[in-house]
Amino acid sequence: MREICVPIPFVDDNQMAEVEVKFANRNVRVQFRLESFVWDVSDDSDFNPDDSITERLMKIYKLKKSISDYDPAWELIQIFTPPENSKYIQVLFRKK
Repeated sequence: MREICVPIPFVDDNQMAEVEVKFANRNVRVQFRLESFVWDVSDDSDFNPDDSITERLMKIYKLKKSISDYDPAWELIQIFTPPENSKYIQVLFRKK
């Protein structure tokens, strides 16, 4: 088995969680960070509620910018699908 799944409860969309995994038989430590980024674009000046394609592209661009500006000591592992109408999207990082 190469991966495990650990459920992390979130009360609020705009939360961050850090998880550290230690292997007992080896001196290896792995750190993960689950970060929330703003997914809502309704406050942006170019937002048009009648244009869903542009809205999706704006969300993707906003997320891409947030990830590219993120601490370079962390690498992107996974982007989770946000719940419908969510104002935040969760992204999983692993410490390099």
